Amino acid sequence: MNQIDPIQLLIRVPVVLLALTVHEFCHAYFAYRMGDPTAMRLGRCSLNPIRHLDPLGTLCLMFAPIGWAKPVPINPINFTDYRKGVLVSTAAGPGSNLVQALLFALVLRGLIFAAHRVGSSASAQTGQVFEVITVMVFLGVLVNVGLAVFNCLPLYPLDGFHITLQLMRPESQERFAQTAHYGPFVILGIVVIENAAKVDILGGLIKPPTLFILKHVAGVSFSS
Repeated sequence: MNQIDPIQLLIRVPVVLLALTVHEFCHAYFAYRMGDPTAMRLGRCSLNPIRHLDPLGTLCLMFAPIGWAKPVPINPINFTDYRKGVLVSTAAGPGSNLVQALLFALVLRGLIFAAHRVGSSASAQTGQVFEVITVMVFLGVLVNVGLAVFNCLPLYPLDGFHITLQLMRPESQERFAQTAHYGPFVILGIVVIENAAKVDILGGLIKPPTLFILKHVAGVSFSS
């Protein structure tokens, strides 16, 4: 296990809270807009992190590229258009993380530009503050891309399972729905394999879109 830098952990906390809170808020808000008031009535259409956070899922995201919050309760029977309602309300979560990643990347681009303009004329204290903000923004890209990619995996109970199910033809949906029982075991298996065999499966999935956003939005390139 890599040793955790306590300073980086403190910087990571607000990024993780924001990423998870906006993710769950968007599930609730778009479900409401599509006709289901269930989450709204239960107070989940809120930007208050306490209403959304799952202690274990939040802790995992502090130390790893994966994590989760409390699932937003949705009753698809209330949707005026069942299929569209499920797709929109489900995709809103990882979609919000992708938008956050892009916004963080744009801010990172601005910070890099500002750093080149200021150069060595900045004071030591200003430089330290600038460094902390830059690390926080960089983590914002990593955490949000990680959440978006992880949640789009077609494994139950992740968002990707429900999105994939609704995109399938009706005759294929029942067969795919039967794989739901295996989803949690597959996710657990991925985590176990990563730790036991030192194979970075999730990292391999998350790295390409992260590098793409950093290169084409933030203007930062890394050698592979």
